[in-house]
Amino acid sequence: MSSRSGAVRTTGGAPSDDRRARPARGLTATLLLAALASASPVTAQQVRPGERFDASSVGRIAQLVSPGVRWCVEHGMPIRITETRSIPLPPAYVEATEKYSAQVRLSPDGRRLESYVAGQPFPGVDASDPQAATKIIDDVDVRNFDADTGSIRDGDSEMSVERHYLLDHLRVMHYIGRLYVEPAPKFEPNREGVRSKTALYPILEPFDMKGIGFLSFRYLDPDKQDDSWLYLPSLRRVRRLSSAQRSNSLFGQDTDADSYYGYAGNPAWMEWKLLGEGEMLGVMHAENFPVKWAPGGGNFAFDDVWELRKVWIIEGRSKFPQYAYSKRVIFVDKETYAILYSDIYDRPGNLWKVWINNFGFRKQAAPGLGMEYPYEVAFGAAIVMADVQMSHATRSALPSPRFPGEQGWYFNQGEKSGTSPDWFTVASMVQAGR
Repeated sequence: MSSRSGAVRTTGGAPSDDRRARPARGLTATLLLAALASASPVTAQQVRPGERFDASSVGRIAQLVSPGVRWCVEHGMPIRITETRSIPLPPAYVEATEKYSAQVRLSPDGRRLESYVAGQPFPGVDASDPQAATKIIDDVDVRNFDADTGSIRDGDSEMSVERHYLLDHLRVMHYIGRLYVEPAPKFEPNREGVRSKTALYPILEPFDMKGIGFLSFRYLDPDKQDDSWLYLPSLRRVRRLSSAQRSNSLFGQDTDADSYYGYAGNPAWMEWKLLGEGEMLGVMHAENFPVKWAPGGGNFAFDDVWELRKVWIIEGRSKFPQYAYSKRVIFVDKETYAILYSDIYDRPGNLWKVWINNFGFRKQAAPGLGMEYPYEVAFGAAIVMADVQMSHATRSALPSPRFPGEQGWYFNQGEKSGTSPDWFTVASMVQAGR
């Protein structure tokens, strides 16, 4: 598709490996975008603030959303259009980019980031660069958030909630590229050689899963696979997960560890390909905090405002033969490098799941709620992961509406919010789960 007839401009080039050269049993992301175009689609230039799209009219914006997002709209998720607003990057991040980006290099095999200190490693990515897709993929505490998982229903019937989850903390600590919390720009000592650590624990509800936790380390050495652990208090044991198992659904939900944020896997263990660039709709200035769920059958998803964003469209294929998915197609916002949504395909190549982010870039969670930052941060009011083959979904409110006055997200607070190396240990995870 050309950028004149739709929103997406695809890049050319023949498949470079035998797997991609074989006839696909499912449509590729690019072919799906073309096949979904309706008789009278609107272009990015024709979308107007105030317009609303639903199942009866989603065909008109088929070229402005992913196939997975379209499926969600067809099953009740509304899209309301608002004006596009620029998102300024934090001054310290811009400074670090200007200071260090010229020295950063990607190794010829695309797996090592060399001479990186802080900031954006590759500003101004050139689409003709054969390593463009790899360059695009690149301390937070989230509290008191919940999730529901269940079957999607059509019509006026709301999502059938099978399981309700309440989680205490999701914390991430970066060991390099630090700008706000000492030590900076890197955390030392770093004897384990980690790039970052992630901890999700403990689960508070449901009762039969109380105390379960997840912990993961990512290393500076791309040849070293992630270390991930799952604590199961009912068995009184810690189970170690392989990198391939990170694609398996966690806690009985539709989500998996590699799908968090849209993509949270190790870039070095994926093969990347830039499919195209263009304008797509995404939620970057959500009006509702906490989240507002859609009515009726769309209750599995949020009801908020969408805006046109310039994006990169990237395909990732795992190097692990046991990986659950054949590929992910990720839609990355060019201005912030945040992921709008990800379409995920099964092994035969058919659309299987979609992850959709609900972002509110602002200085405060909501007027008068919580601390105010000197720069805009990404308050994520909600996420949705829908299984389009099973008509099943997991939705998460960040924070849960059960906690009035909770801002949910705490950025760059370090030990003030409890984000310290001591939290990211198997012993701490087990202790919290008892």
